[in-house]
Amino acid sequence: MSTPFPPDLSDCRRVYLRNFVLDANIGVHECEKQGAQRIVVNVDLYVPLAATTPRHDHIGEVLDYDFIHATIRARVAVGHIDLQETLCDDVARTLLAHPLVRAVRVATEKPDVYPDCDAVGVEVFHRKPA
Repeated sequence: MSTPFPPDLSDCRRVYLRNFVLDANIGVHECEKQGAQRIVVNVDLYVPLAATTPRHDHIGEVLDYDFIHATIRARVAVGHIDLQETLCDDVARTLLAHPLVRAVRVATEKPDVYPDCDAVGVEVFHRKPA
C-alpha cells in the first residue's frame, strides 16, 4: 500500500510498520473490558533524507524501526485503553517526539468487532510545526 507523500514532506523518507497484530485491552463496552482483543496497527514515520541517508550502511545512521514496534508494545502494556483514538494519539505523540521524526501517521483497527466487515478503526496524522 503506497500513500502519496504530502508535498512538504517530499524531502523525507517514509519508515513504516504494516499490519502489526497484537492483543490489547481496549474498548468501552463491558465485554471488551473482560480481556484482550486483537488490534492491527499501521504506522508511517516521515524522516528527513538528509539525516537518514546512510553513508556506511550502519543502523546508527537511520531511524531503527524497532523504535516503532517497541513504542506500540509499550503503550499497550500500560493497561486498559477505552478508545482507539487515545491509543492512536498516544502512539503518535511518542513517535513524533523522536528528534528525527518530522511527521507521523498512526492507524489502529479492531478486526473482530463486526462479522460483516473487515475492521473498524481510527487514523491520525500529526506533524511537527515548521
